[in-house]
Amino acid sequence: MNECIFCDMKREAIYENDRCYAIYDAYPVNPGHALIIPKRHIETYFEATAEEVLSFHKALHAVKRMVDSRYAPDGYNIGINVHEAAGQSVFHLHIHLIPRYDKDVEDPRGGVRGVIPDKRGY
Repeated sequence: MNECIFCDMKREAIYENDRCYAIYDAYPVNPGHALIIPKRHIETYFEATAEEVLSFHKALHAVKRMVDSRYAPDGYNIGINVHEAAGQSVFHLHIHLIPRYDKDVEDPRGGVRGVIPDKRGY
């Protein structure tokens, strides 16, 4: 049986509701990078129930307010990797809330489209 880093999580949550919790990412892209993680072990967003999706939505808003207060970012990216082809390496759903800061990259245009660099401009 494969171990699941999020099922066995020992770190303290920065937010929690009945269906999910949030932590700061151990390997942040930027200061304040947080993860929203369902309590139920599911691999992808598409396995989540409507109730779980609503809880993720509530968590994203609550954690965003926390990150706004502590880090004062200039923007955000929200991302979910679904399956290996899309970069998923931990097979327990987690939603990235990534704070963005002016000038953290030379040209941020295209945002999440940048996952395929040649397709970023349009």
